[in-house]
Amino acid sequence: MPLFYQHNINQTTKLAVWNITEPEDFFLKKVHLLKEINHPHKRLQHLAGRYLLQLLNAGFPLHLIEIADSNKPLLTNEEFHFSISHCGDFAAAILSENKVVGVDVELIRSDIGVIKDKFLSEREQKLLPAVNAQMLTLLWSCKEAVYKWHGRGGVDFKSHIVIKNISINDSRGIVTCRFMKEMQEDLSIEFHLFQNLCLAWVMG
Repeated sequence: MPLFYQHNINQTTKLAVWNITEPEDFFLKKVHLLKEINHPHKRLQHLAGRYLLQLLNAGFPLHLIEIADSNKPLLTNEEFHFSISHCGDFAAAILSENKVVGVDVELIRSDIGVIKDKFLSEREQKLLPAVNAQMLTLLWSCKEAVYKWHGRGGVDFKSHIVIKNISINDSRGIVTCRFMKEMQEDLSIEFHLFQNLCLAWVMG
């Protein structure tokens, strides 16, 4: 069982990351493919994300998941709040009983410097301890987590999600930001850096 990472954030919110090495049949024993996905690896990612939801809570009603116009999966009855992310051979999920949540998992992108000015202001870049692929991917991942937390689309990463501070202790830390879309709200995004992977999550 390649459970890559698991974190019980508090009594009502849990997070996990899965390293996908199994064939589809492994996941299909627990979860069903509820929409047609032609690409084999995208099917695996989809199944792994939903597998994680039931791993985090065995009673999670997968059959009640609906897809919003913004493409965000959700439960309309809000029995649980959740967010799913995947990249490469990894899937991540966060599940909360009482908080709106967002999660993002990213492989460290060596080419991300090419687009850094599209999602980071000059001031935000100066907050980084080093302007390298890992740190740039971290801030991209943090903004993606906020985007998923918001869940309604129409968010410009550069103007609507403004990084205020970055606190790093070894491989973990917190990024604080001001969300400027529709309302103004301060958010704390937690993160964990692995060798070639970045994981970020937010609750609010």
